[in-house]
Amino acid sequence: MDNKNCNHSIECTVTQCANHSTDDNFCALNRIRIGTHEKNPTVVQCTDCESFILKNSGCRCSENH
Repeated sequence: MDNKNCNHSIECTVTQCANHSTDDNFCALNRIRIGTHEKNPTVVQCTDCESFILKNSGCRCSENH
């Protein structure tokens, strides 16, 4: 994946993510997956970007997440 591209539909400020655009505060993926770690999410903190991959972890995410 080329992280120089950015998807202007997905703003992101998590620079530690391998999918973060190197040029601006956007995600470089075509789409992302949002999920939850709670049975009944009621606040923002209950939601997660399941497309997150720690930068330099050696693992790469497919653009289908």
